[in-house]
Amino acid sequence: MDKNKIIVFDTTLRDGEQSPGCSMNTEEKIRVALQLEKLGVDVIEAGFAAASPGDFDAVTQIAKIVKNSTICSLSRAVENDIKQAGLAVASASKHRIHTFIATSPIHMKYKLKMSPEEVIKRAIHAVEYAKTFVDDVEFSCEDAGRSEISFLKEVMDAVISAGAKTINLPDTVGYRLPTELGAMIKELSEYAKDRAIISVHNHNDLGLATANTLAAVLNGARQIEVTINGLGERAGNSALEEAVMAIKVRKDVFGDLYTNINTPEIYATSRLVATITGVEPQQNKAIVGKNAFAHESGIHQDGVLKHQETYEIMRPEDVGVIKDSTLILGKHSGRAAFKDKIAQLGFDSVSDEELNSAFERFKVLADKKKDITDDDVRMLITDEALNHDKIYELVGLQISDCSSGMPMAAVSIKFEDKIIKDAGLGDGTMDAIFKTIDRLTGYSGELKDYKVISVSEGKNALAKVTTRVSFENSQSFVGHGLSIDTMLATANAYIGALNSYLSQKNRLTKNCGHQV
Repeated sequence: MDKNKIIVFDTTLRDGEQSPGCSMNTEEKIRVALQLEKLGVDVIEAGFAAASPGDFDAVTQIAKIVKNSTICSLSRAVENDIKQAGLAVASASKHRIHTFIATSPIHMKYKLKMSPEEVIKRAIHAVEYAKTFVDDVEFSCEDAGRSEISFLKEVMDAVISAGAKTINLPDTVGYRLPTELGAMIKELSEYAKDRAIISVHNHNDLGLATANTLAAVLNGARQIEVTINGLGERAGNSALEEAVMAIKVRKDVFGDLYTNINTPEIYATSRLVATITGVEPQQNKAIVGKNAFAHESGIHQDGVLKHQETYEIMRPEDVGVIKDSTLILGKHSGRAAFKDKIAQLGFDSVSDEELNSAFERFKVLADKKKDITDDDVRMLITDEALNHDKIYELVGLQISDCSSGMPMAAVSIKFEDKIIKDAGLGDGTMDAIFKTIDRLTGYSGELKDYKVISVSEGKNALAKVTTRVSFENSQSFVGHGLSIDTMLATANAYIGALNSYLSQKNRLTKNCGHQV
């Protein structure tokens, strides 16, 4: 084992998806997984296979498609969980089962209602059973941050002897300070010696997740469990982009330590995850926020112009942010120029169908908007990729409203090569659109969340609408809409959520032979 390499274990598709409103369907998870592979992630935790048929399906499909990264599924220290995880990752070229049980006094007493001896016995059996499916088993001591060091050593000895190759020590509730966590990892990594890789998984409840991760690396941890944009339960997890770039930039501190992350893919990965989940990083988010490389102060601007390192410790292009584009697109640009631009932005696996459709939308946009930005192009391509399952397709929308009138929407939808039309009233323009779509399709949706952002600046900027909708008492599904007209984007986003729901439902119906 290379003792200088830091293994990057990405859990965006598992822990990140547990963020409120961040659920993804199988196709969306596959797209994220392929981008994580392109990013150079060593281990992709593709989901919790036993959680639902949808999770099992997503892990299974990702295991079949991704070739370069290890595909991992989480499981409790329960036989059925482990079995489902093993079955789901079976077809991966490199696979892992990640099983866990709580080890802190408070969790053992109040959640598990188990004695320490019972916990150790359960942990041993879980690892031994997982080894019947895969050779690579990771074991997590849930709430290790509040566990007793002496007990952690007992658990480590037991599960390493049972065959665990990686021991994860998560700060599950984000309680520890960097000095405390660093000292804990130092003691336990020295105790483990070369018997197992020590891993950390830090939550951000006190805003210290990345600081704790870096402290752990300096004290012997050789695997970091992170998420794109810091997504995760509650306040989130350590952000991949922050931890990786800190290790890369601060060579004076981290010395020969390194990761295999292809850092110019960081920004594209961040944008894809933000677009799919509808959760945008705050503007001043480190590394990937809109303001991460922006300088408004005259003093700062002057310094950067004279010498970049005066106020920038890394180059924007190091993380894939293209500040000075050399290829300007406009309404006279051809398909070849458009294709070159998307390649420059990192989209090298776009299908001809997606390219052609995005190009047609680009030409329409260019007639309405003078300057087409990189973010506009990036969003057009991503929107095509996310909305390719068009069971229902919006053909036309007409709305009317006034201060003293009744909001009305007339909607035309393409379904099975037929155009169906209807019109209806609502308690507002959006409500009228949603109710009319519900009548046309026969599916009544419950809107859980609605977000609209401007893709770029100006009055004619593209509106990116994200909806989260529940159909037939299902989990909520995310839909995406993109247009200069916000109401048109809204209608497309609502229909997109319905298409996502139906696509997942049809996929699971075909695979109904597997019962979870």
